[in-house]
Amino acid sequence: MPDGLPSDSIGLVTPQTAHFDDPLALACGKTLPAYDLVFETYGILNAERSNAVLICHALSGHHHAAGFHSLEERKPGWWDAHIGPGKSIDTDRFFVVSLNNLGGCHGSTGPISLNPDTSRQWGPEFPMVTVGDWVHSQARLAERLGIERFAAVIGGSLGGMQVLQWALAYPERIANAVVIAATPKLSAQNIAFNEVARQAIRSDPDFHAGWYYEHDTLPRRGLKLARMVGHITYLSADAMGTKFGRDLRSDDFSFGYDVEFQVESYLRYQGDTFSNSFDANTYLLMTKALDYFDPAAAHGGDLARALAPAYCPFLVVSFSTDWRFPPSRSKELVNALIQANKAVSFVNIDSPHGHDAFLMPQPRYQAVFAGFMSRVAHDLNLGGPS
Repeated sequence: MPDGLPSDSIGLVTPQTAHFDDPLALACGKTLPAYDLVFETYGILNAERSNAVLICHALSGHHHAAGFHSLEERKPGWWDAHIGPGKSIDTDRFFVVSLNNLGGCHGSTGPISLNPDTSRQWGPEFPMVTVGDWVHSQARLAERLGIERFAAVIGGSLGGMQVLQWALAYPERIANAVVIAATPKLSAQNIAFNEVARQAIRSDPDFHAGWYYEHDTLPRRGLKLARMVGHITYLSADAMGTKFGRDLRSDDFSFGYDVEFQVESYLRYQGDTFSNSFDANTYLLMTKALDYFDPAAAHGGDLARALAPAYCPFLVVSFSTDWRFPPSRSKELVNALIQANKAVSFVNIDSPHGHDAFLMPQPRYQAVFAGFMSRVAHDLNLGGPS
């Protein structure tokens, strides 16, 4: 391990790119003629190729889930708390694959990529993608890596929806499913939040109908507002109260519209940071993918019937203060799995952190997660407990 990195880190990692020339038919009716998927791997794939774990990212996530790209990198990958030697997803046992989904803005083919038919960026003409499309592309990446069956497919939030889709679309290629802080479909309220975010972006004068790069600008104001709205829903009232309360940045009110409360400063900072690091067209695409996901729709709304193809064991995790995807939505999935005679373990973690709790290290969460993954390793003879 290089000096200066934590002993339980997977260390320095380098992203890889897989190029695919096989056209990918999309649910929207269009076809992506060719595409790239950027991904990272951690650990070693065993000779039997039986220890692979796929990590599916959430809305603003990407391929860099663990480790560091350089010794100068200030923060590790977004799920480093759970991936590494001795961690919940133990890289001494598992070979972990994490990728940036199609439509993303961190290397995989998306709106900022060149359209081979026009030699200009795809921009707003990039075809709409769905959770199902992502899973099909992930399955192709698995084939490229020589992985016939994942020991587990794991994801939180939008990533959890991808896990569920894996269990339905490729049941023979997934041995275990871990669905964290997710839902089998969005509520009307969640769709409404997404629409407010999209309208904030689309109404920004610098959006230019999605062709902002050709105008040498970015819809920063709209993307900032979208992120601020989203971030409020990711935190709980308790977490915001504990962290900020009604604390002022100065000793008294200024009686104006500049930042006065600490929470205002925090949200503006989060929005500014995000608006400079994420693509607006990607944000629009991914929120629509969230909206569209509803596997029960093709079965008259009967989720248990929709789950019939799945046969791997499930771990479903929710968090007590998550009001974006509350525990009741996880219980809806659990009850449907039970009704469909599937093996499922469920835990609701008491946490003050809201929806963002799925990203954080918490003792009970880590214990449940690590226990399930140890059982996976044992069942597959990967060195788990006897």
